[in-house]
Amino acid sequence: MMQVQRWVVVWLGVMLTGTQALAKYVDYEVQGKTYQGYVLKKSATAPLVMLVHDWDGLTEYEVKRADMLAKLGYSVFLLDLFGKGVRPTKVEDKKRLTGALYQDRPLMRALLQAGLDQAKKQGTNVENAVIGGYCFGGSAVLEMARAGTPLKGFVSFHGGLATPAGQSYQQAKGQYLILHGTADQLVSLSEFAALARELESAKLPNEMIAYGGADHAFTVFGGERYDKDADMKSWRTFTQFLQSVMG
Repeated sequence: MMQVQRWVVVWLGVMLTGTQALAKYVDYEVQGKTYQGYVLKKSATAPLVMLVHDWDGLTEYEVKRADMLAKLGYSVFLLDLFGKGVRPTKVEDKKRLTGALYQDRPLMRALLQAGLDQAKKQGTNVENAVIGGYCFGGSAVLEMARAGTPLKGFVSFHGGLATPAGQSYQQAKGQYLILHGTADQLVSLSEFAALARELESAKLPNEMIAYGGADHAFTVFGGERYDKDADMKSWRTFTQFLQSVMG
């Protein structure tokens, strides 16, 4: 039943874009474990946006964001960092899965690179690409940046911003967009400011915006912390960033 529901989402995605876009789930392996991403390919030359899920795993939320981006002319690849079918609903499971990756940064980087490799395998334009992420996904995006991955841009929506001990942005590339909420109780404004100093020190082009009154997870439709004003403003800024960085 779950697989049927997923393919219904896929075909709805194709219909919503109003174009002949290829949309499908794709399986791939990392260190002997199967993961399942989602590709929405507009064309071989369309700019690519990759997205990393929050601690719920890759769900209909990310697919909806993919559809929104496809309407603007982008191909999209949704990465999976938890594993095929692993979509936690209990807080303790979400903490366990994210905590395991926070404690194993090499594995997190391997999963992020595997997602990029799979996007390339699907024929998307990885040479003209930006990656964004939500909450946990935002933290993962910055991990990918610090690894020196040669993408054009890195975007964090209400993500974790602290740099792990022993890491830096000295090898990082591309441009940065950091979208934060001033009322976020999980990621402090001091961490926001510290990241700004790090990006400036590394001479990385960046834009950092803090939305007044917005809490953590302010973009999550239907969530108790959803902030429509901050969501709409951040999405507009995001799409402007994509246009500026990738054309």
